[in-house]
Amino acid sequence: MAATDINRAIDAVWRIESARLIAGLARIVRDVGVAEDLAQDALVAALERWPESGVPDNPGAWLMATAKNRAVDGLRRATLVERKHGELGREIERRQETAAADLEAAAEDDIGDDLLRLMFTACHPILSTEARVALTLRLLGGLTTGEIARAFLVPEPTVAQRIVRARRTLAEARVPFEVPRGTELAARLSSVLEVIYLVFNEGYSATAGDDWMRPALCEEALRLGRILAGLAPREPEVHGLVALMEIQASRARARVGPGGVPVLLLDQDRARWDHVLVRRGLAALERAEKLGGALGPYALQAAIAACHARARTAAETDWARIAALYDALVRLTPSPVVELNRAVAVSMAFGPAAGLALVDALTSEPSLQTYHLLPSVRGDLLVKLGHLDEARAEFERAAALTRNARERDLLLDRAASCARG
Repeated sequence: MAATDINRAIDAVWRIESARLIAGLARIVRDVGVAEDLAQDALVAALERWPESGVPDNPGAWLMATAKNRAVDGLRRATLVERKHGELGREIERRQETAAADLEAAAEDDIGDDLLRLMFTACHPILSTEARVALTLRLLGGLTTGEIARAFLVPEPTVAQRIVRARRTLAEARVPFEVPRGTELAARLSSVLEVIYLVFNEGYSATAGDDWMRPALCEEALRLGRILAGLAPREPEVHGLVALMEIQASRARARVGPGGVPVLLLDQDRARWDHVLVRRGLAALERAEKLGGALGPYALQAAIAACHARARTAAETDWARIAALYDALVRLTPSPVVELNRAVAVSMAFGPAAGLALVDALTSEPSLQTYHLLPSVRGDLLVKLGHLDEARAEFERAAALTRNARERDLLLDRAASCARG
């Protein structure tokens, strides 16, 4: 096999195996930063040896064995643990020789999986949201610092600093590598779900840059969500989030026209929707509903997305049900953005005047003063009411506020169409 083919194979193996590798090592060394360093050392060893020896039959096991051996060596050399290096070394060697102890530990845990522990650690609330996102994509997504920086359009040193600080914070706070229990589980789970959804949303509607979407981020979030659903099958909100992402992702092909031009939901060719993803999303929503209790915020949003997915045409959309679901969402998680989305649903169900009244009540909301979708929604309702001059001003204001080039072009086109009458 040529060197370039070997390198491509190593890259593919790393993307597939890195999360499990880091998670397994973190369970042993109890430090995410050290685990990542050991995994990187194993990757370097693969880059050095595989071009000559070839890719092993079980590359993941080779990487894990190499990393564990380095962990043993490192612990034995460390001066801080010199007095205990014998017992520490024997403990790691014992873990290498048999998986029985690992299986027993997993059985004692309600969910019990190294990947799940890694998710809860990387998404710990002690870290800032930006740090959680960066660390999750690095540890669980196998993305390089440069790839994360490009995905979020921030300088690479900024991402690197976030990751370094996150590792240091986790180590200094002695955050345990475990799945939390009881009341702490719900709080920590919400943090994990938030990070996954933030990654998905940045891919689905890029906040800045030249592209309307960044599909790779959507795919990564979906992958993480599906893993989490398999590891936490009794958590309805996990299935709710997966349902929401599956249904939203199903529209990806239809959301972009020729030349990357954005296509809004009501204008999309529904034949281009991925109906396999739609079915997966509806099945995940059904799982969330069958687990009982009131629907959480992700499941409610999935139920809203399902209304669109079930409608064969835009005209068949059950907007009254969507408005009712938004009413429930506002009661559960009140926010100006949810209120704005509810106003759109109300306008579609009960007329643009009803929607405009709700939007106008939000115009003084401080958190929406720089939110481009507020004037965009208001402009759309004004067009429907025939107030074209006022609508044009709203679209122009929205265009000035957005940081996404594709969206800016769309809004300026809408403003121009108002000027043409």
